[in-house]
Amino acid sequence: MSLLPPESADAAPPALGSQRRQLALQLAAALAVLSLAWPYYGLRNEQLPWPETALAIAAVALLFASLTRQPWWWRLMHALFAPMAWFASTIGIDPGWYLLLFMVLLLVYRGAVTGQVPLYLSNAATAAAIAELTKDLPKMHFLDLGAGVGSVLGPLARQRPDARFSGVENAPATWACGRLRMAGLPNCDWRWGDIWETRLSAYDVVYAFLSPVPMAALWEKAQCEMRPGTLFISNSFPVPDVAPERVIEVEDARQTQLFCYRL
Repeated sequence: MSLLPPESADAAPPALGSQRRQLALQLAAALAVLSLAWPYYGLRNEQLPWPETALAIAAVALLFASLTRQPWWWRLMHALFAPMAWFASTIGIDPGWYLLLFMVLLLVYRGAVTGQVPLYLSNAATAAAIAELTKDLPKMHFLDLGAGVGSVLGPLARQRPDARFSGVENAPATWACGRLRMAGLPNCDWRWGDIWETRLSAYDVVYAFLSPVPMAALWEKAQCEMRPGTLFISNSFPVPDVAPERVIEVEDARQTQLFCYRL
């Protein structure tokens, strides 16, 4: 999902800037290696050894990523990109299959491409913990930002017919799956949309399971739009430099934590 806050419509989103930075590092590594390798092998009238060249590009890209203090997952991707690209070029797969795979992944993981927000699915234990946390809120209006396939909204909407639930999702495949799952739940509003274009002022509880990247900007949006006394819940990813009101430890296999912030 897009990481562009409404008040900064003319500015590039932080995630997009990060992606451009990673692309620049990979291109710089490729240019550094090729600018030395091509003249060397060209003068010797020898063919460029692509396996060794790919490994050299990977090593330089990893060095650049480490020197610029990129997160560990970007360093891993920089180290793997050139060797995997070379390997893919050698196995003779029709390019159409790559296009098809890209389209399928985009339908499911659009948020990871546009905003470094992968698809995380909340489990039943998390839904139960949220139900317990909000049980004393009569006629609650609950919003799930980046609702995925409705793994939180579905159980909550069935358990709390007195409350209203809304989910916002913009990955086509997950939105469609969630739309089917929420069919028949009159207290659940399932929407196609962007979290940054969703006003938060109407909700008593706002829940998000995104990634570390958007949390600072999302907290600023919550502070501007949510009413005093309302509750913001982040699954697994705390707001940077802000102490939560409480942290709920969910008894599940992945040791989920719910960071709760009172506006």
